[in-house]
Amino acid sequence: MDNQRNRQIYRLWSPVYDAVLGGFFSRGRRRALELLALQPGEKLLIPGIGTGLDIPLLPPNVTVIGGDFSPEMLAKARQKVGERAVTLVELDAQNLDFPDASFDAVMFNLILSVVPDGKKALQEGWRVLRPGGRAVIFDKFLPETSTITPMRQLAGRIIRAFGTDPNRRLSEMIADLPGLRVACDEPSLLGGQYRVIRLDKQA
Repeated sequence: MDNQRNRQIYRLWSPVYDAVLGGFFSRGRRRALELLALQPGEKLLIPGIGTGLDIPLLPPNVTVIGGDFSPEMLAKARQKVGERAVTLVELDAQNLDFPDASFDAVMFNLILSVVPDGKKALQEGWRVLRPGGRAVIFDKFLPETSTITPMRQLAGRIIRAFGTDPNRRLSEMIADLPGLRVACDEPSLLGGQYRVIRLDKQA
């Protein structure tokens, strides 16, 4: 997986993503926002906003910057903004052009399994999150007690062709985050292959 290939894949996904996957992921998206518990006046970063399926779920009076690497996905997201305080930008989640500690909250919905380096994307989001802030992740991860069997390796290669990697382990991504407290880690879709996790950045 690399940025160039992802840009091509998500150009193809953009016209059909909402119809094909929007309903399937809606419960996980809603739970992620519940756990994030956004408050009026807070500033939220969504570094992989995709077609903007999170936008209609956002509470009022929150300032949001949403970014994506795919211009075609962002074009779909712009159709959902309406009167909300949402600014959309093209960005690489692995290299954020924001100062340290500039957001109250960061939401990683279905992005850490998509970018070439999920750990780097999480570290970047953590960098721009202020001490005392929190992040939420909704994504699929390899179960911590599982090994990557030859069959799972083969399945991973096939699934990566569609723009996502099922064989990433959350514990490896969060291992070096300073001030980390895992406030919640709960199963979501497909028998817990998808999880919703809230991470608090302690002051």
